[in-house]
Amino acid sequence: MAEERIGVGIIGANINYGWGTRAHLPALQALPEFELVAVATRRMETAHETAEAYSIPNAFDDATALAAHPDVDVVLVCVRVPGHHELTTAALEAGKHVFTEWPLGANLAEAMELRDLAIAKGVQHMVGLQARGAPGFVQLRELITDGFVGEVLTASMRSSSGGAAVRPAEFEWAVDAAKGANTLTITSGHALDALVFCLGEFESVSSTVSTQLKSVQAEATGERLDVTSPDTVLLSGTLASGAVVSADFRSVPTPAAGSGFSFDVHGSEGSLSLSSDGMAQIGAMILRGAQGDAEMAEIPPSAASRWVPDGLEGPPLNVAQLFRHLGEGIRAGTRVHPDFELAVRRHELIDAIQRASDSGERQRVG
Repeated sequence: MAEERIGVGIIGANINYGWGTRAHLPALQALPEFELVAVATRRMETAHETAEAYSIPNAFDDATALAAHPDVDVVLVCVRVPGHHELTTAALEAGKHVFTEWPLGANLAEAMELRDLAIAKGVQHMVGLQARGAPGFVQLRELITDGFVGEVLTASMRSSSGGAAVRPAEFEWAVDAAKGANTLTITSGHALDALVFCLGEFESVSSTVSTQLKSVQAEATGERLDVTSPDTVLLSGTLASGAVVSADFRSVPTPAAGSGFSFDVHGSEGSLSLSSDGMAQIGAMILRGAQGDAEMAEIPPSAASRWVPDGLEGPPLNVAQLFRHLGEGIRAGTRVHPDFELAVRRHELIDAIQRASDSGERQRVG
């Protein structure tokens, strides 16, 4: 007899825009172990629109009511970062398993509170650091573990995104650094977690965190918005293994500059390079490598790095990879990754990067 499907209630899946509709809904629809049973948005009208488009039986404009519904086993929190703490708390208090998008909280204190509550409730908890489900990173990590590069000596990571001078209406709120969504927390947070996933945790960091664009244009109205959120992050660090790494994350004004990502790892026996035209946790990637005196050459994708159905590509792919692990953990009662404990460690790394920039002194991590 087939196992019952795991019911998911998603908070924040407006049919007209957003990461929930772009990535999470297609991902969940592709996984037979899950069933979308409820959706909540701020307005009942948009909740009904999403429910109808995706054949979801229950629509709410009250996230607490969604979390309380008996058919909901997992609450997916996919809203603006300032809402993560309140909505995740409501889901945990209802005794539900939770998947909350990254960043877990608007700051370290919120993330720690959510971690402690999740542990106290004894439920499964996962954070959306979806680069850990990206086949490119999974394969690169396996190659490093298998000794392809030998001892990792040094690595560098770079990410850039264009069009930062104009802010769409749905992202105007993010100009405020206190809201917790910017180049340091999101771009750097996702990418550095991928680095740690492949190479191990940071021991110490030096950094420069800067807001180079002091104002941006609101796309909808043309008015100028003052900016406190950082758009440039440069860092150097030492990993627990002793490897030395550098990273450069930038949001730049020119739309034509586009987005791009690269991650280069050099060891005693070889090198690996992972690159993409998009962000680290989203874009299709090309993996290249070389050992000894050989020239760098493309490495074909590994079947072992992908564990979801064929046909999923783009933003839904990596999210689906994480959800498959979550489903396995729920059914087996085993710990899932990346969990809220890991999210706290990433918040601690971000805080160390900011402290290093503010103080001008190298900071220990964790």
